[in-house]
Amino acid sequence: MKDNLIIVGLDIGTTKITTVIGEIGADGAVDIIGEGTAPAEGIKRGAVVNLERTTHAIKTSVAAAERVAGVKASEVFVGVSGTHVKAITSHGLAAIRRQQEISRPDVDRAIENARAVPLDPNYEVLHALPQEYVIDGQEGIKNPVGMHGVRLEVDVHIVSASSGPLANLRRCVTEAGLTSRGFVLQALASGLSTLDATEQDSTVVLIDIGGATTDVGVFKRGNLAHSASIPIGADHVTQDIAQILKIPFEEAERVKRKYGAALPELAEPDLTLEIMSGSGTMQAVSAFDLSRLIKPRLAEIFNLVRDEIDGALGPVELIASSVVLTGGGSLLKGTPELSRDRFRLPVRLARPRGIGGLTDIVSSPTHATAVGLALFGVGAGSAVITRRPDMPRVEVVPEVVAPPVDIPVATVAVADSPAPREAREPRKNPSEGGKSWLERIREMFRDWL
Repeated sequence: MKDNLIIVGLDIGTTKITTVIGEIGADGAVDIIGEGTAPAEGIKRGAVVNLERTTHAIKTSVAAAERVAGVKASEVFVGVSGTHVKAITSHGLAAIRRQQEISRPDVDRAIENARAVPLDPNYEVLHALPQEYVIDGQEGIKNPVGMHGVRLEVDVHIVSASSGPLANLRRCVTEAGLTSRGFVLQALASGLSTLDATEQDSTVVLIDIGGATTDVGVFKRGNLAHSASIPIGADHVTQDIAQILKIPFEEAERVKRKYGAALPELAEPDLTLEIMSGSGTMQAVSAFDLSRLIKPRLAEIFNLVRDEIDGALGPVELIASSVVLTGGGSLLKGTPELSRDRFRLPVRLARPRGIGGLTDIVSSPTHATAVGLALFGVGAGSAVITRRPDMPRVEVVPEVVAPPVDIPVATVAVADSPAPREAREPRKNPSEGGKSWLERIREMFRDWL
């Protein structure tokens, strides 16, 4: 039996829990070989409110992905989001002796100085993400090692989360029979899976519209420079429809997805819907009027995102070149057009890219975070060796490497190269500018180290 290098991403959302199992081939490409989605239970705005129900939903999602992949998942990267997540950007400085090259310890010292800021003792640091470096006033340096100068500076984006919600998530993952390899900010994971080469060379705003929250990430030349979570999501749109039309939430969700639009002018002008109310009576509602109920809440989400960015970084039109939409809430017809009107920037609806395997299943904005979590594991150099088919959970980790400074909660392990995969048709190299997508991800992580 052949060995397979496996990475598992677990996206725990308010409305659904998605598991993605990725396999790293002998050619370095990442194939998605398993996917499982289950309705989320016991989760509210990214935090666990019922341990048993959340554990059961995780088991259901993971089991579905395992059946498709034919392997057992043992370790997972878990997505984190919600109002209990905080982020700040701190400045660090390190003096360099004259006539000496900047070394890796010098870079680490600058990063550690940036991290030496007072944080709430009840919070755990998830990421410390270095931005571009400055040497003697020279900006725009991605990797200063080997260069000369006497003053090394760096801005570090520090992401932390409340220890209580993290402990609850960790317990649910453990009771589901899994080991958490690390917690990953969902906006960061979504950016890893969706941003293209052009966007990685500019400044873009990523907006991930989930069920109960909307995650925001501002990426500057491929680095996460600002992040936030807005406590309003697509479920609030559904609640508005249910409240105003006096219909059950499930019925409101159905008509929203099937007939709704973010802009009334994009709705079917002559379509009238027969909707059953909670009392069992039927009522007629036009698609135009339905969309009039949808637009205000979506516009509020984009206005809050804009206020967040304007307050933290400045006018969004001046700092960003485009907006990238992802997440299930972005699939509603007219959402990109409404976003374009609010931000006055080019807008793109993004899907996971740079992967193979079950692309027909996971190439959707709803899977951006889950796929990004798997890619995060690849970039961090963390994988476990498993065997097919349906063998006991056996992990082979020949070498343990100290965790990198930007992922302090994750134990990073590097596994032996897998045996060559069975002969298959040659696949096109998903390269841009001569580099594969996997190489681009690993370059991003080398820049952070």
